[in-house]
Amino acid sequence: MVFDFLKGEFIDVISWLDDTRDTMVWRFERRGNAIKYGAKLTVREGQAAVFVHEGQLADIFGPGLYMLETNNMPIMTTLQHWDHGFDSPFKSEVYFVNTTRFNDNKWGTKNPIMCRDPEFGPVRIRAFGTYSMRVADPGVFLREIVGTDGEFTADEISHQIRNVILQEFSQVIAKSGIPVLDMAANTGDLGRIITTAIAPKIADYGLSLPEFYIENVSLPEEVEKVLDKRTSIGIAGDLNKYMQFNAAEGMANPASGAGAMMGAGMAAGMGAAMAQAAGPWGAAPQPATAAAPPPPPPPPPAATAWHVAENGATKGPFDEAALAQMVASGSLSRASMVWTAGQDGWKMVTETALKRLFDMVPPPPPPGL
Repeated sequence: MVFDFLKGEFIDVISWLDDTRDTMVWRFERRGNAIKYGAKLTVREGQAAVFVHEGQLADIFGPGLYMLETNNMPIMTTLQHWDHGFDSPFKSEVYFVNTTRFNDNKWGTKNPIMCRDPEFGPVRIRAFGTYSMRVADPGVFLREIVGTDGEFTADEISHQIRNVILQEFSQVIAKSGIPVLDMAANTGDLGRIITTAIAPKIADYGLSLPEFYIENVSLPEEVEKVLDKRTSIGIAGDLNKYMQFNAAEGMANPASGAGAMMGAGMAAGMGAAMAQAAGPWGAAPQPATAAAPPPPPPPPPAATAWHVAENGATKGPFDEAALAQMVASGSLSRASMVWTAGQDGWKMVTETALKRLFDMVPPPPPPGL
């Protein structure tokens, strides 16, 4: 009976099955029991087992099945003085480290980054993307980051990784000299440069970044509006013909205020041209003392413009009326990410003033109805 009781206190099987998908390190629950000399250790693919004996980092095991004996525990043998065949149970902490990739981690600039563009001069840009990380050195990761934490998740290190990414991203962007208009075509090269710059710092944590993606680089809304105007002018070509076309279009659509004003201006211009062409055979010229037309009313205040992030690209800008139609059609969900000028980074649409758009949309019907 005593032998069976003592035998029950010894641990003879050590393993870990992870079903959380976000746990990076898990400490084997020994519950004060000693590990039997010759116990079986199972380390599965995508795992590493790290032994810590009396506060000192000891042996590290990769995937495989092991018998815990002196021949495969050299560091523990030295710490325990097992050189002469000592085979008693021992008490050590066993940490299982998940060495698989942790994907789809988000990063983004909280504040705009100042850089000098060769065409526009000083500009402010924002960017966001994703990255994956994995534990490259379980011993270093346990010593530098985890410590004695019994369960360590990816969220606990992701904030620090984002800080490192943003620091290196700001420096790389500032030194790259790539024009803002060409950054979208060079996100792959920028990503590789940033990954190379980050690698030494991340290695100090025992980590690596197998993948790093820049999904979007954007300019402030004011600069984007100027670019849109420049693009329109470039497409228009001959500005005189462009103005004539706009005036004729306004005459054809007098229902709108802008169309009426443009139509009136075009009509006045055409009337003056016809009177000049008629010369002395035309109608008598009007006196030059005609009353000047009243000044036009001031323009209405500009509506807030919103941008929507979708599949790694920025769409917009949209006004609230367009966004309300997108909500009604289902193309804009409560989880969609939006941004507007003055907002601190991208946010879920329900975290902004646009939340009221969903108050008018009925929730999904209950099941079975």
